[in-house]
Amino acid sequence: MASKLGRRTSARKALLRDLVTDIIINDRITTTEGKAKELKKLADKMVTLAKKGDLASRRQAAKWVRPEQANDGQDALQKLFNEIGPRYQDRNGGYTRIIKTVPRRGDAAPMAIIEFV
Repeated sequence: MASKLGRRTSARKALLRDLVTDIIINDRITTTEGKAKELKKLADKMVTLAKKGDLASRRQAAKWVRPEQANDGQDALQKLFNEIGPRYQDRNGGYTRIIKTVPRRGDAAPMAIIEFV
C-alpha cells in the first residue's frame, strides 16, 4: 500500500508531480524519507518510460512531469527523454538511490537525499 504522506489525494499527487519534476531537472534533491521513498517508485517509472522513448511513453510521462524549464533551455520532459533515458539504456532498474541524512532542525523529521545513480 502506498504511503499517504498525511495529505488528500489531490495534494499528494501534486506534491509527487513537483518532486519528480525537481529530481529530473536537478538530478538530486533533499526531502523527508517518506517522500523520498514514494518519489523513488515514481522516478524509476519515469526513467523506464524514457528508455522506451515512443510517443505513448512520452504522453504517459507528461501526465506526471510538469512543464518547467531545465537549465539548458529544454523543459523537464525533454530532459527526461533526451538525457536521462539514454543514460540508463543498459541498466535494468534501480535508477535512483536514497541516502539518509541528519534529522531536520525544528521538527526532527528524518531527512534523505534522493538522486539518480
